[in-house]
Amino acid sequence: MTPSARVQAAIDILDAIIAAARSNGTPADRLFSDWFRTRRFAGSSDRRAVRELVYAAIRACGPVPASGRAALLRLAADDPTLASLFDGARHAPAPIAADEEPAAGGVAPPWLEAALARSGIAGEDAQSLLSRAPLDLRVNTLKADRATLALPVPAEALPAPQGLRLPAGTPVETWEAYTRGLVEVQDLGSQLAAAALAARPGETVVDLCAGAGGKTLELAADMANTGRLLACDANRARLAQLAPRAARAGVAIVEERLLDGGREAQALADCAGKADAVLIDAPCSGTGTWRRNPEARWRLTPERLAQLTTLQSRLFDIGAALVRPGGRLGWVVCSLLDGEGAGQVESFLARHPGQWQVQPPSLPLGDPRGPGLRLVPARHGSDGFFVATLLRL
Repeated sequence: MTPSARVQAAIDILDAIIAAARSNGTPADRLFSDWFRTRRFAGSSDRRAVRELVYAAIRACGPVPASGRAALLRLAADDPTLASLFDGARHAPAPIAADEEPAAGGVAPPWLEAALARSGIAGEDAQSLLSRAPLDLRVNTLKADRATLALPVPAEALPAPQGLRLPAGTPVETWEAYTRGLVEVQDLGSQLAAAALAARPGETVVDLCAGAGGKTLELAADMANTGRLLACDANRARLAQLAPRAARAGVAIVEERLLDGGREAQALADCAGKADAVLIDAPCSGTGTWRRNPEARWRLTPERLAQLTTLQSRLFDIGAALVRPGGRLGWVVCSLLDGEGAGQVESFLARHPGQWQVQPPSLPLGDPRGPGLRLVPARHGSDGFFVATLLRL
């Protein structure tokens, strides 16, 4: 593909991503793969170049752009070389008209940027949400230890006890250490969020919103593969990913439980008041994960955020009912909005006066935020998280 044809390809893919964002359709990564699957003439260098353009444009546009062309014009406004590729040649975009307006810049749609600012995320902190994420690993202590593990390339030790950092794009999944389950791909913030629960060997632990099981596997390692670990989720497809991951990691204590949305309490009645620790990694806006999914900020609406916070409150109460007296409850969201983090914990405590005590997480990173700690990419080099731990009295 010529450089100009790559620009047109990026415009076409962005058009599909923008349409999907407006309709909450197919994720950007899948749209990108689908587009190239039907265009065998494009080589690996073409795919890399187009991908760079697509994601640079997504990061450069705050609100949802009117079109893929407008999104690329946002980049071209500061890049004369890119602007020159709008030359009208075959397979190239038409020349830029004098009155054409590029898409608006910014961190996010205005309402969302304002919500972040009200939560203390502005300036460099806000800009860092759109930076590029590195590749973090967690060494699986059921099979290895960071101090003695040999990897094909050098890795940076992270503040998480078994965390390592590599450059983005490192082909970890081809390594023997990965296929044998010695390491898992897991962001630093996610590692710290799971560690905050302080799961111990022999305990009964519930991962209420386990998803594909990244934190579940870390909890199992912290428990030294002893005790009872219940992994729950209402999403069958995501939960189905846990079993093969657990087998690769050598985890033998996980019990999967598929929940029926709206009937979670009934499905967990046998666990009520019996868990030593419960982790609620709640469904959220994902504002802390934009480094990996920058188009996600185009999909969030005030209405969707309100739905999420209502769901979070319900899950908070469901998870709390599982904890025994003296047990621990962990609240985690990969969001930097107070309404999903500090505000949710404060609302929960107000609903259950005198029943719970805040225990500040013992973590090597994080800024105090209300009753918990917050991780911000600009300050801590991780995805954005809010983490709180509570003790049942």
